[in-house]
Amino acid sequence: MTGAGSPLPLRSRLRSLRPAAFGADSAGKRLERIHASPNFADGVFQNPVGSRTRPSGASGLELAKVYFSKDARERRAPSGTIPVHPTTLADLAAPPASGLRLTWMGHSTVLAEIDGRRVLFDPVWGDRCSPFAFAGPKRLHPVPVPLASLGPVDVVVISHDHYDHLDLPTIKALVATDTLFAVPLGVGAHLESWGVHPSRLRELDWNESTEVAGIRLTATPARHFCGRGLRNQQHTLWASWAVAGPEHRIYHSGDTGYFPGFLDIGAEHGPFDATMIQIGAYSEYWPDIHMTPAEGMRAHLDLQGGHPSGVMIPIHWGTFNLAPHAWAEPGEWTRYEGEEAGQTAAFPRPGEPFEPAGKVPVEAWWRAVSGPIARPWRRPRPAEVVAESRSEDLDLAGER
Repeated sequence: MTGAGSPLPLRSRLRSLRPAAFGADSAGKRLERIHASPNFADGVFQNPVGSRTRPSGASGLELAKVYFSKDARERRAPSGTIPVHPTTLADLAAPPASGLRLTWMGHSTVLAEIDGRRVLFDPVWGDRCSPFAFAGPKRLHPVPVPLASLGPVDVVVISHDHYDHLDLPTIKALVATDTLFAVPLGVGAHLESWGVHPSRLRELDWNESTEVAGIRLTATPARHFCGRGLRNQQHTLWASWAVAGPEHRIYHSGDTGYFPGFLDIGAEHGPFDATMIQIGAYSEYWPDIHMTPAEGMRAHLDLQGGHPSGVMIPIHWGTFNLAPHAWAEPGEWTRYEGEEAGQTAAFPRPGEPFEPAGKVPVEAWWRAVSGPIARPWRRPRPAEVVAESRSEDLDLAGER
């Protein structure tokens, strides 16, 4: 049927109206590979353990009231200008003395210089993480450096296809370079639709690896979900990434809830010189798909075999307003958890390069531009417990 009553022309017309930022659906051999994946069942990719996007009984209206109240909006934004490192390009001009240097560009974007190669994780240079230029979460600080000035990149690594990790304007700019792309299974359909030639794609299922310029990249499990368009078919995989060079190993969590698999990833691919761990945009409304700072620190320790070692870099915070928590809370809470665990955590300003084997940035720079932060996570230390106990005894004695 090709007449006015046929659904095919209408479907085609609707597809042509879909924004380019929505990407493309998998088809052909890619779709066959998805269906054959051990991580695909009942028509969707599956998490390593069961996941809820919100607790039972929670409603969208309830979340909206929490998210859009005046007090909440003020808490979720900085009170001043976020400090961005001013000399990023000059600092990157010389190779890292130790062979490993990391530059957090904001949110989950990190440039990793590892053993003479350059790996760019989840590059987002766009002004909004949204399919539309006029709506959606807007960047809270400028990008530290123009993408065109960053210089050659050996491989771009994408963790999953959400807008705050896979940014159409950024990918379009990278098409003009000769970089390769390492992506989870199914994400390649989006990139091909935006002009990336299939020969430049390394599309991996969990626990598959590829080698680029002497660097080994492995897609490792994560606990999250996917989707860019109006229909979320769960036909693109999400992943964390283990990257190993001749001398160094690093890990990027992408977005994930906490799950026991971090122990397995660490045993197989670690320990790591540095981990980049998602600790922001958590909420009781989606408890299983993003980690709190306490869970992020636990994940790092799991990856390191249960012992404090290496450097943990908190990511997925500070750049976009994506959750009800206070803007600076993830940084403050992560700092606390690192001190409690005896684990070195790095807190670079956006665009501030550092070498994990050298001087690690630890200043709480966000405090200068943050409103007051409640600290409900603070646990009494032994001396404080004793003091509280004595205070309670005196209160009881007074009552007698």
